[in-house]
Amino acid sequence: MGSLLFTVAGQVPSADAAGVERSTQSTAILFEEGGYAELTFGHVAPKVSGTQSVNAGPGSLIGASSGDMTGDYTTFNLGVKTQLDDRFSLAVVLDQPIGADVNYPAATGYLYGGSTATLDSNAVTAMAKYTLPSNVSLIGGLRAMRTKGNVSLFNGYQLRTSTETDYGYLLGVAYEKPDIALRVSLTYISAIKHKFAITENSVPSLPLNVEIPQSVNLEFQTGIAKDTLLFGSARWVDWTAFEIAPAGYMVATGGRPLVDYNGDTTTFTLGLGRRFNENWSGAVILGYEEPVGGFSGNLGPTDGQKSIGLAVTYEQDSFEITGGLRYVDLGGTSTEAPLPFPPGTTFSSFTNNHALGVGVKVAYKF
Repeated sequence: MGSLLFTVAGQVPSADAAGVERSTQSTAILFEEGGYAELTFGHVAPKVSGTQSVNAGPGSLIGASSGDMTGDYTTFNLGVKTQLDDRFSLAVVLDQPIGADVNYPAATGYLYGGSTATLDSNAVTAMAKYTLPSNVSLIGGLRAMRTKGNVSLFNGYQLRTSTETDYGYLLGVAYEKPDIALRVSLTYISAIKHKFAITENSVPSLPLNVEIPQSVNLEFQTGIAKDTLLFGSARWVDWTAFEIAPAGYMVATGGRPLVDYNGDTTTFTLGLGRRFNENWSGAVILGYEEPVGGFSGNLGPTDGQKSIGLAVTYEQDSFEITGGLRYVDLGGTSTEAPLPFPPGTTFSSFTNNHALGVGVKVAYKF
């Protein structure tokens, strides 16, 4: 029951990187008993809008609304785990670690109206767990990630990237005490570095290096009463290493990247699960991420988050189905005005934004 809501919660966008992160790369599947397979679908509906703070031309004045600049999206995760013997287990997970769907409505008077951006990825992770006699487990794995992106801005600038596949790894350690349902795991997920061939305004440009950042996951669960489980996680991501800085764009903007972030993020979750009877169980989970401050990018204008999620699971024989709902209060932020405005000029303010996510997970034990 401890992993009841982790997958569902992972379908809702993190406020860090404004929803760029769409999977937390959890190793929880390795701790399922015996053979196990799961398929998860999630649908996310973010609502993010802001108000312009400067006059940017005759048709783009102070007070112009951006309209909702994010699109709904659907994700899926597939995982299979097998137990080779009482100490050694293997798992394979398919997911979409990062993604973006930016679409500023046109003809709103907002300077960035009509700008769009997409970022798509798919990853395969193969991982293994070996349990020592002391109930300590060692975890390791390899990751392959395939990524591409496109950007079209209000001023006519266009960026197109190649599709690239590159590799990383994960390493972890865990401790379990089954008699009280205690489990603590710590996992390091390495960065993955892409080198894209790109065109800017349909003209080939210099290669674009982008680092999908390294991260660390701390996950835990423990029984606190009969049929009652406390669980949670802390996830650190090195977002300061993530930058999209095409050569032509950097020249045109005086060295301002297309996308970058002011600080790393640490996201916390804390949940309580309860088994009602042999078939039904439920959970509630809270989430928090502190804002990093400073300006946010115009392609990702949120900073920090607070969230609450609910999930219900029905189990029958070897099958299990979980439905979950999560509401995220996305932190407010400001964006920086482009040239010719002086550096440090506030362009717009984004407040009172949120996201709603729903997810369904179907699992089979074999």
